Amino acid sequence: MDNSAATAPPAADPVASGNGRLVVLFFISGMAALIYQVCWQRLLFEAFGVDMESVTIIVSTFMLGLGLGALLGGELADRLPHQTLTLFAGIELSIAIFGVCSPWLIHAVGTVAVRNSLGVIAAVNFLLLLFPTMLMGATLPILVTHVVRYYKNIGVSIGLLYFANTLGAALGAALTGMLVLYYFGLSTTIYFAALLNVLVSAAVWFGLRDRRV
Repeated sequence: MDNSAATAPPAADPVASGNGRLVVLFFISGMAALIYQVCWQRLLFEAFGVDMESVTIIVSTFMLGLGLGALLGGELADRLPHQTLTLFAGIELSIAIFGVCSPWLIHAVGTVAVRNSLGVIAAVNFLLLLFPTMLMGATLPILVTHVVRYYKNIGVSIGLLYFANTLGAALGAALTGMLVLYYFGLSTTIYFAALLNVLVSAAVWFGLRDRRV
């Protein structure tokens, strides 16, 4: 009787095999994303005013961008399954570039659009935040594809990555709202989030991209 199936080694555990580094990086990515959301909301409130309509527009745009990005990320991961970490590194760097430009960009757009109707302001906010939020939303399906490809465990892959990203996001939002903004201000806080994205991108590009991690 063939006992090869019974004696075959178990599938590599994503954390024990070294993929924990990728989980930590995705935690940092989630932290940066919510730092951006809190800061961009403050900048948009400065530009367009604070009311229920403004809050609804900003939050809805953010969530829509994340959803569309998840669809795009899944499509990219299916088309380029061997380039998932390269895609992730590139996305993180792109988010950082937008983040660095965002204080100036939001102020400039606000100056032009503030006197227009609510519909125009909603459209401006939508277009302004759609690109970076789509990039943020694309990261989870791309990393899930990468981890599943190597470790064949969909439940652990999705659960662990989503947990790490959500925990980072919660910590980023809490620290930003209660501590960081008070001491460093909006622009510096945004630049710090961009630095986190750059560090994640560099760690993936130089440390993980050519390895089975």
